[in-house]
Amino acid sequence: MGLPLSINELYRTHGPSVHRRARELLGNDNDAREMVQEIFLSLLNDPKQFKGRSTFSTWLYSATTHRCLNRLRDQRTRARLIGEELQVGEAAAETGRSEAVALLRQTLARMPAELAVVAVHYYLDEMSHEEIARIVGCSRRHIGDLLVRLQEWAQRDAEASCRSS
Repeated sequence: MGLPLSINELYRTHGPSVHRRARELLGNDNDAREMVQEIFLSLLNDPKQFKGRSTFSTWLYSATTHRCLNRLRDQRTRARLIGEELQVGEAAAETGRSEAVALLRQTLARMPAELAVVAVHYYLDEMSHEEIARIVGCSRRHIGDLLVRLQEWAQRDAEASCRSS
């Protein structure tokens, strides 16, 4: 299955939503703009990566999430993001959600990939098990199992942090 529109039309139509999603996950506008470029360049180079198994916007949402999580796992970027969180932390005391997102961003960098995707969709996007299952392409029960594994991982991570403090 090919792309539903030309790459230029797709960029104009979906670029802003990709940018919003990337900015939300990465925490800054420059990295988000760079992510938009990476995603659409990748699509231009390999249009067959969109296989038509979902709507283009669903596929793009998922692709953006995965690429952003990969970026967060990058050691240098993770260190820079943590440093920015500390510098901006006091000035950005907007809401409890922004604090939760900052903590989530730091934790995502250490988390196994499969759990990180579920964590983003469940805690950040506030999606239901069914919505996550549709995007990830698995059963609702599997999402429930992953959320249990996520809680267990978070418990172990918190205990390890306490021991190292």
